[in-house]
Amino acid sequence: MDESQMNGSQTAVAIAQAIRLGEVSAVRVTEAALADIARHDGRYNSFTTVTAGRALQEAAAVDAARARGETLPPLAGVPYAVKNLFDIAGLPTLAGAKINQSHPPATADAQLVNTMQQAGAILLGALNMDEYAYGFTTENHHFGPSRNPHDPTRSAGGSSGGSAAAVAAGLVPLTLGSDTNGSVRVPSSMCGLFGLKPTYGALSLQGMFPFVHSFDHAGIFARSAQDLSLCFTVLQGKPSEVEIAPLAKGPLRIARLGGYFEQGDAQAQQAVTTVCNALQVNQVLELPEVARARSAAYLITASEGGNRHLTRLRMQAADFDPLIRPRLAAGTTIPATWYLQAQRLRRWFFEQAMQLFTHTDVLIAPATPCCAQPLGQEDMVINGNHMPLRPNMGMFTQPISFIGLPVVAVPVHLPGQLPIAVQLIAAPGREATLLQVAQHLQSLSVCQSPVVRN
Repeated sequence: MDESQMNGSQTAVAIAQAIRLGEVSAVRVTEAALADIARHDGRYNSFTTVTAGRALQEAAAVDAARARGETLPPLAGVPYAVKNLFDIAGLPTLAGAKINQSHPPATADAQLVNTMQQAGAILLGALNMDEYAYGFTTENHHFGPSRNPHDPTRSAGGSSGGSAAAVAAGLVPLTLGSDTNGSVRVPSSMCGLFGLKPTYGALSLQGMFPFVHSFDHAGIFARSAQDLSLCFTVLQGKPSEVEIAPLAKGPLRIARLGGYFEQGDAQAQQAVTTVCNALQVNQVLELPEVARARSAAYLITASEGGNRHLTRLRMQAADFDPLIRPRLAAGTTIPATWYLQAQRLRRWFFEQAMQLFTHTDVLIAPATPCCAQPLGQEDMVINGNHMPLRPNMGMFTQPISFIGLPVVAVPVHLPGQLPIAVQLIAAPGREATLLQVAQHLQSLSVCQSPVVRN
């Protein structure tokens, strides 16, 4: 590949291979990515901090290792960035909050950042987000909104909006985010990306600013299923297992989720139909009491989130983002009995989902009820129903986070439409199956994630 084309707009797999073969230096790739960020990110506001000095040092170390003839690690020279709730040594961990700007700098990297460094990846900076990860639009009043590269007048989704925008704009091939109620899958849908929310507990949260202990996940954004697989195996500590195996020759049972998950607009349902047709899926299954499970997830989210910030709310209420403050404050008033009942429903709902997986291996559902909406918009209309936009962008993701199932979001680009994504859902620990299906859909050109800049 032409060296001039090697920057964050290429896939991680392509960059790592080119560096390993000596076709381009890690420093050259890093310089090109940093130049692209400086030139283009003013349009998208995906980065809150660019770590140029650190990035160039890490890249030089990769080139030195190659010059010594050492075997390079799997992500050697690959640029990436992280949501600004990951600890980065020497920087305060913002978590999207004005309050956190005065905190002391982190003394060490988050565990996943350290793992990425050990794998040779090059950290380019920290990325914008909704304050304390409590939102679906990344309309941050302190650091400004992140804008969708497909249409900068629209939201990039949230709360990991900066993470999604940076990949969609081709500034970096990989980013890390977090997903509590949909904060990887919603931005993946808005920005037309592949996104992974692994099984609850599969990836370390050490050194990540917490939101809701019951649901917090680390997650990954990329423009290909292969890049997701490469990054996920690295983060799990399995750097030698970087290839996606082909789909098993035996029948893989796949079903569409009906009932509650059929509430999306025409585009959301067409995306699901497109994926189901490509996979020749005819079976439809239903989860019972999904709406009630989502309500329980709301109670747990509000209660844990509000009480985590109770002291800050009492002492520094005026410093909170006005979009976030009332939601956190309301969470502090939830009775303990409601919280306990919600956790009991969570166990029951998990058992119902496990019953479905006796009939199928993968479930398909929309990721969002519609495509990206204009920044500043308060409401949306779905099938004639008016509803608040910010909380309801997660109406299809929240019930799945509630029980910690692994999900791969796959982007579907319908003619003349903004992108939207479909969720591929499996039983705990079955990320490999989901990544196989995502790779298969990509090979069929059903799910693609091209670089876009407006």
